Amino acid sequence: MSILEVAHLSHSYGGREIFEDVSFRLEKGEHVALVGANGEGKSTFMAIVTGQLTPDAGKVTWARRTKVGYLDQHSALEPGRTIRETLRTAFRDLVEQEKVMLADYDRMGEASAEEMERLMAEVGEIQERLETSGYYSLDTKIEEAAGGLGLLDVGLEHKVDELSGGQRTKVLLTKLLLEQPDILLLDEPTNYLDAEHIQWLIRYLQDYENAFIVISHDVPFLNAVTNVIWHVDNLQLNRYTGNYEKFEAMAALKRRQEEAAYERQQAEIRKEQDFIARNKARVATRGMANSRQKKLDRMELLTKRTEKPKPHFRFLEDRAPSRVVLQASNLVLGYDVALTRQVDLKLERGQKIAIRGTNGLGKSTLLKTLLGMIPPVAGSVERGEFVSAGYFEQESARGNQRTALEELWQEYPGMSNSEVRAALAACGLTNDHITTKMTALSGGEAAKVRLCKIMQRPANLLVLDEPTNHLDVEAKAELQRALREYKGTLLLVSHEPEFYEGWIDAVWNIEGWSLKIV
Repeated sequence: MSILEVAHLSHSYGGREIFEDVSFRLEKGEHVALVGANGEGKSTFMAIVTGQLTPDAGKVTWARRTKVGYLDQHSALEPGRTIRETLRTAFRDLVEQEKVMLADYDRMGEASAEEMERLMAEVGEIQERLETSGYYSLDTKIEEAAGGLGLLDVGLEHKVDELSGGQRTKVLLTKLLLEQPDILLLDEPTNYLDAEHIQWLIRYLQDYENAFIVISHDVPFLNAVTNVIWHVDNLQLNRYTGNYEKFEAMAALKRRQEEAAYERQQAEIRKEQDFIARNKARVATRGMANSRQKKLDRMELLTKRTEKPKPHFRFLEDRAPSRVVLQASNLVLGYDVALTRQVDLKLERGQKIAIRGTNGLGKSTLLKTLLGMIPPVAGSVERGEFVSAGYFEQESARGNQRTALEELWQEYPGMSNSEVRAALAACGLTNDHITTKMTALSGGEAAKVRLCKIMQRPANLLVLDEPTNHLDVEAKAELQRALREYKGTLLLVSHEPEFYEGWIDAVWNIEGWSLKIV
């Protein structure tokens, strides 16, 4: 049974073609990964099927009475509510039904015999619906899901206005899972999730009986939870059965077959053209030459696959700093209140340190404190001599109306137009990307622009806060290579141990410093 049917979909966005005459269907119970390089249109696809964007052409049809749950990269929370209050809105329909039932009970005192019979029937139906849905154990359900994604550590009475980006994502995801829709649409659900909470989500989705479509560049996650791959590539959407690992092998085989077919056709065309050129002037062979020309004219030409530009990252190294790059004494992190106990830290020249820990414990706060962007609650931070830092912030500014070219040019006004374009192209961005406003770029494309800005200035200390969020598999591998080759000092916050394990020198686990129970 098809839950979703898309027919002849075509769409352009931000001046770029995204889809061209795409058709497919989603069957009941399928667990689908929507994959593709940065900027291929995955988030645009989600916006189209949820009705947030109207396609230029084509039709999107959902099965009747399908309840759709959508988690996108920019969902908002209603300010003023606690986490618990927000999660209870997942059961808004059941709460309204209970209100109807209680109102029916109030009317029974003055109801006629006929009205009483109708009210009793309605109350019975609602009561059965509430019991079947587990309405009377909502708090247990809420606490189970909240615990799985780490929200109990934050505290369910915490106001959503005060949450970090990662914590907000957890609240939105928990609410969505509690709603139990007929289909889940998840855009980068593992961004900002810690390793243990990703494992909980994997178990949840493995047992999920309904269908879901998930966008993610987390390969181990996709291998664990999906059985169908939709690959967005060159304006098309191709379907593969199996997990991501199997898809990679099948897609590589398909590319080789397409390349071989193209080369065979080109060889045949050259052969025919050579025959025509040698024989069209001779009376005896002119008929054969004309016949072969007609055959060539009728031939459906194959097109050579357009290769996407591959990113190449390289971080410039500045002069060597002093042996101790950063040193913190009796450091306490926080803003209005302390997040950690007192800690002493020392970062030496050439060290590469990964920082891990659950969301909300102060990883981003630590980086900003060490860089002097915010003051510590207590203690001191001393920077060594000749330290020059490059900083990648976890979240970029929303609503940025500058183009990618203007974004880099504003940072480096001395660069020429061709130098700016070359720098952005080296990061895997096309001319279309370069002239597109930052707000219209995908998360991965915007991250490449921000990495490009860091790479133009020599630095002997790189401070990177979740740089792999939104990057596609190829870009992530290239970033890892560049960081491994970088000879300077590195502080890296990442929720992906597989990204940094095997090449960093040490891990600072901020959970050991926290004043919260984790």
